[in-house]
Amino acid sequence: MTPLALLTYPNIDPIAIEYGPISIKWYGIAYLVGLVLGWLYIRRLISTPRLWLGNKAPLTLERIDDLLLFMTLGVVIGGRLGQVFLYDPDFYFSHPAEIVKVWKGGMSFHGALIACGILILVFARHYKVPARSVMDLTCAAAPAGIFFGRIANFINSEHWGRVTTSAIGMVFPNGGPEPRYPSQIFEAVLEGLVMWFIMRFATHRMLALKRPGLVTGIWLVWYAIARSICEIFREPEAYNVFNIGPFTAGQVYCLPMLLIGLYLIWTAPRAEASGKVLV
Repeated sequence: MTPLALLTYPNIDPIAIEYGPISIKWYGIAYLVGLVLGWLYIRRLISTPRLWLGNKAPLTLERIDDLLLFMTLGVVIGGRLGQVFLYDPDFYFSHPAEIVKVWKGGMSFHGALIACGILILVFARHYKVPARSVMDLTCAAAPAGIFFGRIANFINSEHWGRVTTSAIGMVFPNGGPEPRYPSQIFEAVLEGLVMWFIMRFATHRMLALKRPGLVTGIWLVWYAIARSICEIFREPEAYNVFNIGPFTAGQVYCLPMLLIGLYLIWTAPRAEASGKVLV
């Protein structure tokens, strides 16, 4: 029996603005909006004394402006290199010119995460600010970027879901003739919207920013859970060495996130009690 799609893919033009030879894609706009909203939100957190131990944020607004540049580099360069090395090395090594064509899509969350993590450590060391607090701020602001990034995946018709006969299936332009789960929307909701409410509760109700590392730990644990759930519906990357049995590469890459997150949650109270920020 041939599955029937009950939902229609909206087929939004990936190009948002076009003027002569110049075109701006929704993909780039999504990343720009996510980064700017994250930057504005971090500035808001820094400007709210009650959220911080001793009613004083460990960073200045000037440093947050510098942090935006570091995170932009991490998201763009790390995201692209992550896609190349973690998910599709055969294709990109066979077509090296495609590596720089970021506008076509193909960004790895885990690659961006690794790059941003390294750059946060460099940033913290260079400006002599607490690394855990910087991580907490970026994690608190990250849901906006993740949400818009997943919406961009949907518009770009990439990272679609597995074939399904369910009522929420839809046929994607480059996903074959069979309906598939709109897994990008699942990820936008769980990794973006739900994560936003969790982070907001942690920062404003639990006052978790007073315990450096706690926000980051919660973020890592929930992302690992949310992404692992979404991977059940998402089409796995073909021929990835980490597609092991019923587990996908995306789920395998989430395991270190889960373990590091649990470690940060476990050590966060100790960091507050000792008055020191652990790395």
